[in-house]
Amino acid sequence: MELPSPFDPTVLGHPDPDATLSGPPAPWTTLPAPAHRDGPPWWMTEMIATEPALSGRVLRRLGVLRRSSGVPGVPPKLEAPGRDTSAGRLAVAIRAALQAGEPVVVTGCGTSEHAAMAFAAIVADAAERAGIPGSGQPGTVLARQAFEASLAPQRRGLIIGYSHEGPTGATLAALRAAAARGARVAAVTVSRAAPIGALGPLVLETAEIDHSWCHTIGYLSPILAGVAVGAALTGESREADPAVIRAQLAAGLEQAGQAESIAAALAGCRELIVVASGADLPAGRELALKVEEATWLPTALCDTETFLHGHLPAMDAATGLVLVLADRAGRESRSARAQQALAAAARVGMRPAAILAGDLDAEWPAFLAPAGRILAAEAPTLPGPVAALVGTVTPIQLLTERLARVRGTNPDSIRRDELAYREAASLGD
Repeated sequence: MELPSPFDPTVLGHPDPDATLSGPPAPWTTLPAPAHRDGPPWWMTEMIATEPALSGRVLRRLGVLRRSSGVPGVPPKLEAPGRDTSAGRLAVAIRAALQAGEPVVVTGCGTSEHAAMAFAAIVADAAERAGIPGSGQPGTVLARQAFEASLAPQRRGLIIGYSHEGPTGATLAALRAAAARGARVAAVTVSRAAPIGALGPLVLETAEIDHSWCHTIGYLSPILAGVAVGAALTGESREADPAVIRAQLAAGLEQAGQAESIAAALAGCRELIVVASGADLPAGRELALKVEEATWLPTALCDTETFLHGHLPAMDAATGLVLVLADRAGRESRSARAQQALAAAARVGMRPAAILAGDLDAEWPAFLAPAGRILAAEAPTLPGPVAALVGTVTPIQLLTERLARVRGTNPDSIRRDELAYREAASLGD
């Protein structure tokens, strides 16, 4: 399907979640502020609604294909990305670096940093299962914050920069610094015409651009890049099955009522704490960022275990809490520890909520999450990190959007429609 071009901020001016979003301006330039809306549905609202359909388009662009069997009555065959696709070429580069004992670093800022963390978790798991020499050791595929990566660049290996629109200064600096020390550079971005695309030939284009500054597809799209690359590493097409991924995302959208209940319970809090562990940490970090961007409610992330070691004295009935638990790895232990964390939170007056794997719902007593729970759809055919990270995408975003509605904030502008915050953002550019 052809993309509308150049960027048209009115392309989603109607409720069509299957519509293809426009690409970035041609020739490339940074995007203008989102077109103002007086109330919901926000641009963010519509971006979230597009994600189930968008996921299939992005995976197809990256090389996940359904080829006709050529036999009447026999359904098309799903194929993992081959070596001639963008995801396949990046998988080849990752394999080569790992086999040479060299680092594979994924970097970004903000939402892109969280997507980079997700990519690292997905690809490290895929590389280990593929039996690639050099994989399976801690830190072989590593996510790093871009500013730090620019100050202490890696030697050789591969660095993969994440930037949705493509101009992020710290990320560009990290890639240039690593390249100067012999690293190969790759990028995941909306268009190879963006500044990040000019740093090397290995670019994964997601093509459709977020219409809200409170990025949602800007988080999902690069995660899908990790899904495609992971399938290319293992050669297992079902690990990137678009139908399963679409169903997971759609199931999250069906939790609107639960999101509204939690939003109503947490909207008046003084601050919010997000608790997560393992493969759920990128989702927890992204939820904390989204809530601050969209609703202006101070929010922080704590690892589940860290939460229980010294943080509780600062919390009381004015502190909200959302626990994220969808990771299958060590789930029994994670679940037990998470229940202890929520019990401790309730004892000091907090009213916790949870974004919880569907299979845990019946096991958890209702009193552990009195502010409510959103269920993340399970996907047994997907690798553990993929299932957790994709399954929590729409739940964390939907909760954020509903919280913005209750608090009366416009998530699209991330407060840059106010002069002080617009100038503050420019000071950091």
